[in-house]
Amino acid sequence: MIRDASLDDAAALAEVHVTSWQEAYRGLIDQAFLDSLDVADRTEAWDRILRQHRARVLVAEDDRGVVGFCTVGQSSDDGWGEVFSIYLSPDHWGLGVGRRLLAFGEQALSEAGEKRALLWVLDTNRRARGFYERQGWMLARPIRIEKFGEFDVTEVRYEKSLTLP
Repeated sequence: MIRDASLDDAAALAEVHVTSWQEAYRGLIDQAFLDSLDVADRTEAWDRILRQHRARVLVAEDDRGVVGFCTVGQSSDDGWGEVFSIYLSPDHWGLGVGRRLLAFGEQALSEAGEKRALLWVLDTNRRARGFYERQGWMLARPIRIEKFGEFDVTEVRYEKSLTLP
């Protein structure tokens, strides 16, 4: 099931966030940074995010609870919606949950009036890039440098039209 997140989901979101980063980014970013990720710190951050209502947070859950999330909203780039994040518990990768979650995020952006969307992904994250490409996202020209802990990483931008051809 996919639904909007509630304040009660902060700890579950943090758990998914930390475990997915530690698995997805292993070998791609600094291991000491990944090891330093803390569920309690992320819970506080998620509590703030959920209280601010700046982005729509969707959660995927099964009978055990929250297994993934997707955050979407208006981009700082005028005229664009944005998928700010999408993460799943590693034991749910490859089961179709991410595909459904991303589709719900795209639908939420479309319902909010967005005609096109963008997202950023670590340039070396081949698994994620392949996932987005299979969902119809197209690699765009812009790149950006972000900080993960003390280290700079390069992200590439993907774009997608949210209107039917």
